[in-house]
Amino acid sequence: MGSENVRAMALKNKSAAKKKWTTPSENAFAGKAEPPTERQLKSLLGPSSTLWKRLVAELKQELSLDGEEWNSSGAKYGWALRLQLNKRNIVYLGPRAGSFMAAFALGDRAVAVARKSNLPPDVLRIIGEARRYAEGTAVRIEVKCAEDLDAVKVLAKIKAEN
Repeated sequence: MGSENVRAMALKNKSAAKKKWTTPSENAFAGKAEPPTERQLKSLLGPSSTLWKRLVAELKQELSLDGEEWNSSGAKYGWALRLQLNKRNIVYLGPRAGSFMAAFALGDRAVAVARKSNLPPDVLRIIGEARRYAEGTAVRIEVKCAEDLDAVKVLAKIKAEN
């Protein structure tokens, strides 16, 4: 194989890797015109359904969250449950098959506090590698088990306080 072929193959592999990061959302309700029903959500989440309900209830109680609504930024992004405090968005919960994503837009103060917190190293790495937008640093934590709830609750508290 000549050096031209190797170079072309390397460029092809590099562009394939880029495409991996630009794929559409894995949100299970992408392309749907209406938010999911309770039954659809429970069916999709499976065992994670209890984690979803527990997280929503605990965040409402512990942080006095007073707003909850389904939101979609467009059909290709799907639906997310937005939890708010005084009309301020604290966390978005996006349903996936068998799990869900907790997404935050953290401001600079919240990121600084999170870095000094006792969050697990993998969560601190996610924060460190997260993209920064005008709305804040986009932090996404996939929730698959009960241990994941603790990190989400810590970040939600940091977001609410900063």
